[in-house]
Amino acid sequence: MNSQASGFDWKRILFILTGVTLFAIVNFSPQWPDAIDPTGKHFILSQQGKGAIAIFLLAGTWWVFEVVPIGVTSLTLGAMQVLFMVCPAEKALKDFMTPSVLFIFGSLVIGMVFTKTGLTKRLAYKMLAIVGEKTSMIYLGCFVVTAALTHIMAHTAVAATMFPLLMTIYGMYTEEEGPTKFGKGLFMGMAFVAGAGSIVTLLGAARGAVAIGFFKDIVGRDVSFFELSYYMFPIGWLMTFLLWGFFMIFFKPEKKEIPGLREKAKNLGKAMGKITGTEILAATIIFVCIGIMSIKQFIPAIASLDKNAIILMSTVSFFVFRILDIKDLESIPWNIILLFGGAMSIGFCLWETGAAEWLAINWLTMFQESHWFVFVMSISFFVMIMTNFIMNVAAIAISLPVALVIAPYLGVAPEVILFSALVVAGMPFLLLVGAAPNAIAYDSKQFSTGEFFLYGIPASILLMIVTGFAVWLWGLMGMPILST
Repeated sequence: MNSQASGFDWKRILFILTGVTLFAIVNFSPQWPDAIDPTGKHFILSQQGKGAIAIFLLAGTWWVFEVVPIGVTSLTLGAMQVLFMVCPAEKALKDFMTPSVLFIFGSLVIGMVFTKTGLTKRLAYKMLAIVGEKTSMIYLGCFVVTAALTHIMAHTAVAATMFPLLMTIYGMYTEEEGPTKFGKGLFMGMAFVAGAGSIVTLLGAARGAVAIGFFKDIVGRDVSFFELSYYMFPIGWLMTFLLWGFFMIFFKPEKKEIPGLREKAKNLGKAMGKITGTEILAATIIFVCIGIMSIKQFIPAIASLDKNAIILMSTVSFFVFRILDIKDLESIPWNIILLFGGAMSIGFCLWETGAAEWLAINWLTMFQESHWFVFVMSISFFVMIMTNFIMNVAAIAISLPVALVIAPYLGVAPEVILFSALVVAGMPFLLLVGAAPNAIAYDSKQFSTGEFFLYGIPASILLMIVTGFAVWLWGLMGMPILST
């Protein structure tokens, strides 16, 4: 009798128990050795820190193999922090609604507005009329638009905006239910490219501003908006086009072209008629919101405005002007919201218990006597792995200070440490919790968490190769690589 016939999923039970076993082994193990930094300072891993790592391993296992809904895994790790006295309830559970989670909520609402008002269909039809009927060009067009938008707005908001547009495009590719290669490539590609584009400016994500803040405090030198873009532009766009090739190889569409698509798109666009007042109002609210978030850092009078409050006011406006109603509020994908609530919770837990710092010091000190290039790549690798499990801002915060302390011993300039870390922090290709665009793409139901992880491995290898190339390229562009 097989597992299907008996109604018993042995594979699921195996991975549930694997996560629980990893938790038990780590949480109940004897005291682990201290981490020692290059100055000889000792960092003790407390029982709470060990518990945080244990929960971290359980969550990672359950998320990858999706033994329960991803949002339920998040609830589990929140509850376990409290039950095993790793973090108090008022801390562990409060982190499920941090400002960053509310920003994701607001971004999802913007995507919903695009869909409901019809703006998505208008944009999709115009894009298809331009890129034509070849599926390879549809891939490229969608990826280029996604990457370009992340230069001027947060990649979470870009993903939420692009998602309904891609759903419309996919609906014109096939009417059959179930995932396809084209669907997998389209949505996973959007998530990956959103990360690649977001490294180019400070507007794509918060990680850049945080990293530059650490850099200024430790090194004593500021990095300007335009300096960051100068070095990041070629790398972000190189990754965008390489990812296009990546998805053409791994998810080559079943159809080379969709005959008559361009004409069909033009006709459907005409059939929608003139843009409505509701569409104009919705677009105005959205672009005012995006505009304020984009320019506020350049205007001192509004620089202190919080982006989370700005995007939430746009959410309120949609309901005030009756663009959305209560049914729309109830249809928001709370599974995705809970996923990121849990990611924030375990991220803060690893940080505040000292577990993340302990991990970073142990990893980086292994390479303190290695060749400078190996050291730079080891930092990049650590940040890339950590940013898949916790907030990329936290991954930067725990690794950059340690790396900048070790760098002078190896004659490595601090600039190359900063920029290489920012490249990989923007592109978590392994787990959905690594970035909001990953989870938004997952809502398409075109791929499983296991598939995302599986194809994320070669994509991450590609990212590390590009990061190594970037170090060489930056030297040609004038960046100091070795300290004098």
